[in-house]
Amino acid sequence: MNFQQIFVSIDNFIWGPPLLILLVGTGVYLSFRLKFLQIFRLPLALKFAFKKDKDDNNCEGDVSSFAALCTALSATIGTGNIVGVATAIKLGGPGALFWMWMAAFFGMATKYAEGLLAVKYREVDENGQMSGGPMYYIKNGLGHKPYSMFLAKSFSFFGIGVALFGIGTFPQVNAIVESTNIVFNIPIIMTAAIITTLVALVTLGGIKSISRVAEFCVPFMAIVYIIGCLAVLIVNYTAVPAAFSFIITSAFTPTAATGGFLGSTMILAMRMGVARGVFSNESGLGSAPIASAAAKTKDPAKQGLIAMTGTFIDTIVVCTMTGLVLTLTGAWSSDLSGAAMTNYAFTEGLNIIGQYIVTIGLMFFAFTTILGWNYYGERCTEFLFGIKGILPYKLIFIVLVASGAFLELELIWTIADIVNGLMAIPNLIALISLSGVVVFETKKYFNELEQSNMLKSSKVVEVN
Repeated sequence: MNFQQIFVSIDNFIWGPPLLILLVGTGVYLSFRLKFLQIFRLPLALKFAFKKDKDDNNCEGDVSSFAALCTALSATIGTGNIVGVATAIKLGGPGALFWMWMAAFFGMATKYAEGLLAVKYREVDENGQMSGGPMYYIKNGLGHKPYSMFLAKSFSFFGIGVALFGIGTFPQVNAIVESTNIVFNIPIIMTAAIITTLVALVTLGGIKSISRVAEFCVPFMAIVYIIGCLAVLIVNYTAVPAAFSFIITSAFTPTAATGGFLGSTMILAMRMGVARGVFSNESGLGSAPIASAAAKTKDPAKQGLIAMTGTFIDTIVVCTMTGLVLTLTGAWSSDLSGAAMTNYAFTEGLNIIGQYIVTIGLMFFAFTTILGWNYYGERCTEFLFGIKGILPYKLIFIVLVASGAFLELELIWTIADIVNGLMAIPNLIALISLSGVVVFETKKYFNELEQSNMLKSSKVVEVN
């Protein structure tokens, strides 16, 4: 057995039925306990996400709620939305996209709980910055449990692993250099040098520097990419209904071999859809609440709602766009994979302009993901080693970004999958254990919100 096969075996074991059941099961469990809040409170959540609340400026925190959401989205909207969707469909067929939807739907409840707990149990570090996330809600929320510090430290250790060897570096850098080399014929070493320099300049500035870049880049890159996807769908509008139908039927039946596609089973489609869905939107992984903890807000539940919109935007909107383009253009059955497959799909749909949209979108997506994960790893490092560990961590991160361009794609995704899975386990245990706190805080918040709205209505009546 060679090196690659060993990692694949480890990956298959970690991402076996137990973890998939735990990931989706946690979302299902929280959805029922929260009375499917992701459906009935989504309009309110979107309103909070995009409408600035002046009252929040006076609250504790490092950045605005929108900046915290953009930081989280900068880490989630990345290669998972372009390369990850292509990888899922390449191995599991178009039906994998359906299982990405299912993982995202229940994952919205998970992300809500993560955001709420992050704000409720956050702390201020020695530098005066907010520190929060699973390691803190495990330590402070489950402090009475004998295993709490083991889980908190395990999460932080694996979080650093994901930042350094998983989502944070290798897949993102590899995707950027591959696309720029294919489309613009830019030498890999030149692209790697530019990325490394930019990452160093931004990340050494901390969360405020990262959030400023994220606030500009995330809305811009998402809008440009979605417009590009919509252009392909409009040009091929007659094929859209058939593409949707094929995605849904493929989710429940084996997909036959065609073109460069080798065929898949329902189980493989489900596994790839859930795994790539988690890689893309990070619900249950425990990463996004680290950014949520930095938000200027006094209401944990409100930040939970804002955090929940991240999964909706990432998977239900952006991943769906990519999946439809790959399916209706027939790119999914080609001999290509990763960014090359998505490039091919957009070129088929929009000719030469299509590949530029993918490449530029991928550059922005991947670069901001690197920035977001640098911050996540920094907070995990601070939890384990204190503020003295932050600078050494950042320097190691920058070196790994520089080396990420020269590793093989298959090995990169395998390593990313392994550390992702290991990171999720402590977080999911904590979410289930603290679900009662989530329900209590949710009821309390909406009762207060209802009373506040009634008071405002009564004042309006009195004035009239």
